[in-house]
Amino acid sequence: QVQLVESGGGSVQPGGSLRLSCAASGSIFSINAMFWYRQAPGKQREMVALITSGGSTNYADSVKGRFSISRDNAKNMVYLQMNSLKPEDTAIYYCAQRTPGFTYYWGQGTQVTVSS
Repeated sequence: QVQLVESGGGSVQPGGSLRLSCAASGSIFSINAMFWYRQAPGKQREMVALITSGGSTNYADSVKGRFSISRDNAKNMVYLQMNSLKPEDTAIYYCAQRTPGFTYYWGQGTQVTVSS
């Protein structure tokens, strides 16, 4: 049974930083692509960042240069370092795992609030 547990969310002022973590279990972590998605109130869920099994990364245009995704296969962890946060980054952030067969698994989400 695949489980994804996010942590690290919270409240921060504009310009601040947060680091989200996602602990994965129940799968062969190293072969799966890992994602961070977010959903703001009244908006659709959007992909923020992804990292493939080989370590290639991709980002939404809105976060390029500010956010960085990384993974530690030895610890079954994926991270999202978020710098220069803006109020529009406020959302629930979800960790997701995509298997080679394109099955997706989701975490429960962690709230990020950027406000002065």
